[in-house]
Amino acid sequence: MTTLSPLAPTTYAVLPPLAGVRLATHACGVRYQGRTDVLVVELAAGTTVAGVFTKSLTAAAPVLWCRQALAEGGTARLVVVNSGNANAFTGRLGVASVDRTVDAAAAAVGCARSEVFISSTGTIGVQLADHKITAALPEILTKLEADAWDDAARAIMTTDTYPKLETRIVTLDGVPVRINGICKGAGMIAPDMATMLAYVFTDAAIAQPVLQELLASGVGGSFNAITVDSDTSTSDTLLLFATGQAPHAPITDSADPRLADFRAALHDLLKALAHQIVRDGEGATKFVEITVSGAESDAAAKIIALAIANSPLVKTAVAGEDANWGRVVAAVGKAGQKADRDRLSIWMGGVLVADQGQVAEGYDEAPVAAHMKGQNIVFAVDVGIGDGRATVWTCDLTHAYIDINGSYRT
Repeated sequence: MTTLSPLAPTTYAVLPPLAGVRLATHACGVRYQGRTDVLVVELAAGTTVAGVFTKSLTAAAPVLWCRQALAEGGTARLVVVNSGNANAFTGRLGVASVDRTVDAAAAAVGCARSEVFISSTGTIGVQLADHKITAALPEILTKLEADAWDDAARAIMTTDTYPKLETRIVTLDGVPVRINGICKGAGMIAPDMATMLAYVFTDAAIAQPVLQELLASGVGGSFNAITVDSDTSTSDTLLLFATGQAPHAPITDSADPRLADFRAALHDLLKALAHQIVRDGEGATKFVEITVSGAESDAAAKIIALAIANSPLVKTAVAGEDANWGRVVAAVGKAGQKADRDRLSIWMGGVLVADQGQVAEGYDEAPVAAHMKGQNIVFAVDVGIGDGRATVWTCDLTHAYIDINGSYRT
């Protein structure tokens, strides 16, 4: 593991047991030695599942399987995740590896193949020694516990420097309902659905189509609004499970007014998990929020915001604590969306630095320079076209990113 991120939380969420979910981890030696690298999650019969996945055209074999399983069934009994090997770009052998794992897992718990969901994360292009996982499954299943959330979050880590966990509670029909989530990710983060690997669980009773709508509507302002390095992973997977164990009347319609608080809590949890990934970005020392307004549409605003967030010039300026707003101007101009140069305004740390296409009158760089020395950096840009607005989050780009990725396989 690399040195703990300076943006890491001082305390980690403690996730309580959630009815219908048991977890276990194991050291299978897939790649790492001396640490757990496989997570198994058992779910109550009848658990509904929703998912969003990478749009990469080189999607890994586990992603292809999860898409198929979701289409075929919509319920889940077991999740098997390994770290250290992505089982990506492994051809037919990689697909066969997933099939063997699915067969072994389904047989072990007596469920349908479509109720088993598989994820892998780690090195691309290396055949997965799935026998190490399937041989250990019987032992892993004897270790299932209701409160092993921290262990679960740690087992799926690769270049992450800390485990990522969040929990929320809401009421449905006066009944307390829990939402627990874990995820992993630090590099190859520029999601086009969700990001890397994330698993969210609730004991609510929610029909599968409703669950899918809830998840799809939540990724736009969370996992799809972050970037570390502009590289979309082959393995991006976000799964949401509803065990139905909470004693409330089932929700079968996404327009059900009872969903309002649940939806808000779920979306807040997704955003919190996504922010944790950015704060653990490889080599990151600063967390950056970028809001773009005045765009032709919300979609255009997001494209511009991501152009700023992914600019190596902007990111290195942030790392160097340089209040170089000219680099933001350049990023806006290259985004390919409508922007009026002579109406462009930029704020850094709440200070107006450029206004109506030129340096702001009376601009004093001192407070901006002081802001750039902090860990939480805030940029705002108005492009002077319309009412479109979007916010994205990123981190700075330091030499440590090169160190981590230059030696990842060696």
